[in-house]
Amino acid sequence: MRLELTGRHVTITPAVRKAVEQRLARMARMLNDSLVSVQVVITRERFRTHVDMTLHARGDHFLHGEATGRNLPVALGEATEKLEHQAQKLKSKWTERKRQAHSAAKAGSAAPRPERAPRAARTGAAAAGSDAEAGQIRIMRARRYEVKPMSVDEAALEVVAGSDAFLVFRNARTDTINVLFRRPDGHLGLIEPEA
Repeated sequence: MRLELTGRHVTITPAVRKAVEQRLARMARMLNDSLVSVQVVITRERFRTHVDMTLHARGDHFLHGEATGRNLPVALGEATEKLEHQAQKLKSKWTERKRQAHSAAKAGSAAPRPERAPRAARTGAAAAGSDAEAGQIRIMRARRYEVKPMSVDEAALEVVAGSDAFLVFRNARTDTINVLFRRPDGHLGLIEPEA
C-alpha cells in the first residue's frame, strides 16, 4: 500500500504519520490487503482540522471520507470511520459475489457427481498409499440422452429454459454431435468436435 500524506498549514510529524498508518492498518486487514494506495490531506483552518482521505482498492474502487473536528485525532477518527463503512460494504459485495458464483456453479450442475469406491473395494496397492489409485473414481451411468438435431440457438433456448446444466445435440448445420453447457459465470459454452 502506498501512502501519500499531505499537510496544508500542518507539519507532518512522525507521530501524525504513525497515527494515520495505525488507522489504515485496520482497514488493510478488513480488505484483505487489497489496498493499492491512500491519499490523506490534512488541513488546519483556524480552530479546526479537516481530514480528507481517498482510498484506492483493487478493481478500481475508490472510497472517500472526509471530516472536520476540533483536533487531528477527532477528525482522523471520523474520516476513517466513514471509510470503514464503505470498506465493509465493498467487502460484503466481494464475498456475496463469491458465494453467488460458487452456488450458481453448484446449482447449474444437475448431473450427479461420480462416487469414490468404498474402502473395502480398493486394491492392496491403493491401501499401501499410492496417491494415484487412492482416489479411484467409479463411473455411474446416470441416464441416456436422445440426441436431437437442432440449431445452436434452439439448444441455447432449451438449456436456458430447462434445469439441466448441459445439452447434447446434433448440430443441424454441421451434422456433428455438440455439447452446450452452462458456465459458472452464467454464460453458455459450446463444445464442438474438430473436423
